[in-house]
Amino acid sequence: MRIEVDGLRVAYDGRTVVAGVNLLAAPGEITGLIGPNGSGKSSVLRTVYRHLRPAAGRVLLDGTDLAALAPARAARHVAALPQERGGDFELTVREVVAMGRTPYKRAFAGEDEKDRRIVADALERVGMTRYGGRRFSALSGGERQRVLLARTLAQDPDVLVLDEPTNHLDVRHQVELLALLRAQHRTTLVSLHDLNAAASVCDRLHVLHAGEVVASGTPLEVLTPHLLAEVFGVRAAVIEHPLTGDPLIAFDHTATAAETPS
Repeated sequence: MRIEVDGLRVAYDGRTVVAGVNLLAAPGEITGLIGPNGSGKSSVLRTVYRHLRPAAGRVLLDGTDLAALAPARAARHVAALPQERGGDFELTVREVVAMGRTPYKRAFAGEDEKDRRIVADALERVGMTRYGGRRFSALSGGERQRVLLARTLAQDPDVLVLDEPTNHLDVRHQVELLALLRAQHRTTLVSLHDLNAAASVCDRLHVLHAGEVVASGTPLEVLTPHLLAEVFGVRAAVIEHPLTGDPLIAFDHTATAAETPS
């Protein structure tokens, strides 16, 4: 399914933080949002998974306004992994993942065999099968992140919305998570701080700066030395990754863009 953000404006306490954003997440592709802190990435994502109501504009799912859908129906289509991870659930890991099946259940309905199979598969895909009986509150930050990702997978959505999903993960699990997203072939909208991760996993990037989209395109089209200097304030070269052929950003840690003569 396709996600379109059409003329989106978001404001907090009268201050506009997202100003007229238009972007597209194409069916089956991974679409990345990148930009400095405060550029509006999380605010855009929160409107997509309906945590925020925009001041103007719409979020369309295959042409249907998501705001017009009942919550349970919307949750069958769109699953989110937000930055706000919630409290320390006094539940087991398996029980947390099983919460992803809630949009498909009637009130007080129990699990069936399909639910149990989907939950087990989601735990396996994030490498947390042997943790199923542990308390969620006893896990490390990285382990919790993987469990919450499993919960979104158990929701079996058409669209995944992920806000900084690699936070708290060590290098190995970052690589595994990005590979897992690629293997899903599911429409995915993700914000990432790590520009090299974005270059490796995303089919398309939208660059936000001061609440506006300032560039869109493939990683190779978008991640240029000029854009990195203008938007992120860094001096960098963009080369070809020797293993994957993706764009690879080599940062100059001796000077910022502002300190470098033009």
